[in-house]
Amino acid sequence: MAQQQETASEMSFLDHLEELRWHLIRSTLAVVIIAVVAFLMKDFIFDTILFGPKKADFPTYRLFCNISRTIGLDDSFCEGPQFRIQSRQMAGQFSAHIWTSIWAGFIIGFPYLLYELWKFISPGLYENERKNARGFIFIASFLFFTGVLFGYYVISPLSINFLANYRVSDEVFNDIDLSSYISIVRSAVIACGLIFELPILIFFLTKIGLVTPEFLKKYRKFALVIVLIVAAVITPPDVASQVVVTIPVLILYEISIHISRIVIKRDKEKQNNTTNVTKND
Repeated sequence: MAQQQETASEMSFLDHLEELRWHLIRSTLAVVIIAVVAFLMKDFIFDTILFGPKKADFPTYRLFCNISRTIGLDDSFCEGPQFRIQSRQMAGQFSAHIWTSIWAGFIIGFPYLLYELWKFISPGLYENERKNARGFIFIASFLFFTGVLFGYYVISPLSINFLANYRVSDEVFNDIDLSSYISIVRSAVIACGLIFELPILIFFLTKIGLVTPEFLKKYRKFALVIVLIVAAVITPPDVASQVVVTIPVLILYEISIHISRIVIKRDKEKQNNTTNVTKND
């Protein structure tokens, strides 16, 4: 009998592995299909999207130019970044084309990846937990794309403008390597997209009992230090850029505290209802 139970348990584990394998296969296929479409749209992906933050007429530069002129600060944003992009490797442009298409597949296909993740974990949840997390895919996708747009329209142009116009000497010219430029934009976009998932992360950490609102409030100062460190990593080393990044992340942190409080309150109400039903029985 014990051997039969062990075999059944093993088969169940193997079934889960098989299910996970198909979720991973479908997710990979989705990324590949979107990447192929992005690969065929080379002019739009590179000239319009990727190289947009290096052009002087980029919306962010126009906005900061008007603000700088209004308050009488440095108007370097009005000129935009001054540099050329070059490729110093034989396969540099082709490699950049391939990897940019793959990253585009990941970013655009993010909602479907979340859907596959949800399809895998939802059978292990109770019915009420599935109902409470019904908007998970929409909310997580919304936060991710909001972070992506923030990284693209705020962090990328701030970083590019600062680094491109920085000079140690007039004898040095900025001819930026293609891979280096793409890395700046990709890092800003992906990092901000993931950072904006903080409320979702806090929601699940609260559900499994790892964090509480009191815990988040108690260590708010440490969180501020971590946010400043992250802002220093993904932005150029100037105070204004770090403040621009820090403010929305701190707002997300405060929202996460409120979300954690709601989760704790609902769990207590469910426990009380369950206790009352048990006493009545």
